[in-house]
Amino acid sequence: MRLVLLGAPGSGKGTQAARLKTALGVPHISTGDLLRAAVAAGTALGVQAKAVMEAGRLVSDAIVLGMLEERLAQPDARAGFILDGYPRNLAQVQALDALLARTRQPLDAVVKLRVPSEAIIARTELRHKAEGRADDDPATVRKRLQVYTEQTAPVAEHYTRAGTLRVVDGVGTLDEVFARIMAALGKAPAAAAVR
Repeated sequence: MRLVLLGAPGSGKGTQAARLKTALGVPHISTGDLLRAAVAAGTALGVQAKAVMEAGRLVSDAIVLGMLEERLAQPDARAGFILDGYPRNLAQVQALDALLARTRQPLDAVVKLRVPSEAIIARTELRHKAEGRADDDPATVRKRLQVYTEQTAPVAEHYTRAGTLRVVDGVGTLDEVFARIMAALGKAPAAAAVR
């Protein structure tokens, strides 16, 4: 199963991706994690990314795509993968489409977790109080949600046209949301993965 998970910050993508990894037996690939790992390991792309970040700039799509291509070439990704948080804009969609066509790894599905903004703000506010994450501050979350809406609406439209988008209600218990995702993928949730 080759899957992209879309959803606003705080929609539960990472939590559900971890469950899906177990249920589907494929790696969960977060571009943020890839970036941090490459920088820590001092890979060629990691060195480039570190220099960009230290200069206070955003890492280019080309560097991120290079890291993604290296990761998808690893043996555990041959049976499939779960991409979390990528692509975020149309340029990344086009780059990912080209990469997957070149590597003959077409997407099976794109799942978008639909969670109302106020529910996300409430979730992240609780996490902000518990963990003190600066990016979970309600004002910051509102800005991130606005950027997400502007950038990713065209991404969802692209995958709708491609016939791969499945929109799933992301409000409810972890088990309820997981069951909805599995149903959208045409799979019965494994009992162990739901717990």
